[in-house]
Amino acid sequence: MGGWIEKAIFYHIYPLGFCGAPLINAGNAAANRIEKVIEWIPHLKSMKINALYLGPVFESMVHGYDTVDYMKIDKRLGTNESFKKVCDMLHANGIRIILDGVFNHVGRDFWAFKDLCENENASKYKDWFCGINFSQTSPYGDPFSYEGWNGHYSLVKLNVKNPEVENYLFSCIKMWIEEFGIDGLRLDAADCIAPEFFKNLRSFSKGLNPDFWLVGEIIHGDYRRWANSDMLDSVTNYECHKGIYSSHNDKNYFEIAYSLNRQFGTEGLYKEITLYNFVDNHDVNRVASMLKNPEHIYNVYTLLYTMPGVPSLYYGSEWGIRGERDKSSDAALRPNLNLGGIENPNEKLLEHIKLLGEIREDSPALQCGKYEQVLVKNEQFVFKRSCAGQIIYCAFNLADNSYTLSFKVNGTSVCDKLGGKVYNASNGSVEIEMPPYSSMILLDECASQPHPLPEKRGVVIGGKYHHFKGGDYIVIEVGKHTETLEEMVVYKEIAGQGNVWIRPLEMFIGEVDDFGNKKKRFEFIG
Repeated sequence: MGGWIEKAIFYHIYPLGFCGAPLINAGNAAANRIEKVIEWIPHLKSMKINALYLGPVFESMVHGYDTVDYMKIDKRLGTNESFKKVCDMLHANGIRIILDGVFNHVGRDFWAFKDLCENENASKYKDWFCGINFSQTSPYGDPFSYEGWNGHYSLVKLNVKNPEVENYLFSCIKMWIEEFGIDGLRLDAADCIAPEFFKNLRSFSKGLNPDFWLVGEIIHGDYRRWANSDMLDSVTNYECHKGIYSSHNDKNYFEIAYSLNRQFGTEGLYKEITLYNFVDNHDVNRVASMLKNPEHIYNVYTLLYTMPGVPSLYYGSEWGIRGERDKSSDAALRPNLNLGGIENPNEKLLEHIKLLGEIREDSPALQCGKYEQVLVKNEQFVFKRSCAGQIIYCAFNLADNSYTLSFKVNGTSVCDKLGGKVYNASNGSVEIEMPPYSSMILLDECASQPHPLPEKRGVVIGGKYHHFKGGDYIVIEVGKHTETLEEMVVYKEIAGQGNVWIRPLEMFIGEVDDFGNKKKRFEFIG
């Protein structure tokens, strides 16, 4: 598709859970809970999030997927006015908004279905629903039977082939675009909806906003059936969702490598589609609960942020929170979370994800680059992304021991944007010793202008620096003071006597006042 989506990093919130809404909509006055999203905007921006996918927000009775009124915000979340405030604040902070389009089914309290229950065969809405049969009764005792989604009769299947239904749903979408400025829709249960509906939806929505993005929830099948130039822009990449965590659990990178090559390799099926990638969501167990080895979670997220497609982070998973569904409830997957109140947060993982966001934001190769496999072993994996003269190698070691990788590169060196270390090439190849449970994002410093490391890394190990008073130095390593644990930079004179010096990291990367002129103490020169 191109455009904004290639540069997107998604954050996914299930609003009713996130906001701590009551399980049942008892019909009380509206309670303004949705503005909680505004409190989280600085946190989102710290991770470079620029697109928010909000699960169902419209009036329902229980979980949001049993819609009662497509024109009203669920009173457990607030009002249309409070939601507009949230949308305006998100847009003001450069964050686009994708809403859940639940069009396959509605709840039994949906106004048109209530009319059918009241007026039966005389209802003008009897053709709005699938499988209506007045010679039978429903499991709820209605004087007619109907089709429930996936056997759930609390979810009444809409007849989207009916032009009246389509026109009604499109009028709702028009209102969402015009009043809230939404930027796209995630289409729930997309495999259950007629293709003609999606064709018409594409034409209608993009007529209102050419950049409007449509992604379908698809679990199985050939994604091209739904994501193509006539229908949707993208689908949920469930194939790689499973492949990512099971590759680590089975210590078998061949599994995810096979999927990535099948999807995005030279003959890849989905090279032209920006797939929606994720490692957990509101319907599946948290990835932290799925991994046999907790140390693998860092590689999991590096893979999510570097593989082709657009990454999506499910709320709370940036701290590695756990959650597993059971037979009776998905509540454990959809908790009420508050900033500063996360139980046992994995702050190391949060910092890792922040750095991944910063790297991806600055890397065209990761946003839209071509995918090529370089090396695949059971416990090691390297692939290459390239775009607009930028080449990046993404390397992974899931073993519990160090492993020395060797592979060919284009330039004279590669620089790890995660770890800050430079590796020089010899005879066109680099040799890299990867620590256990580690990943690297290696920028090939070929003929194109080298790209700087994210500022969060502070210094480049092996990088050359010029002191503001004169003299050039090379950074040998960053260590920690044995008593204070303060980070220290070890660096060496390039010329002169080759003296080795040690200075606190904060001082090394800080600024000085040089006769009234503020400048960096050490300037990176390559």
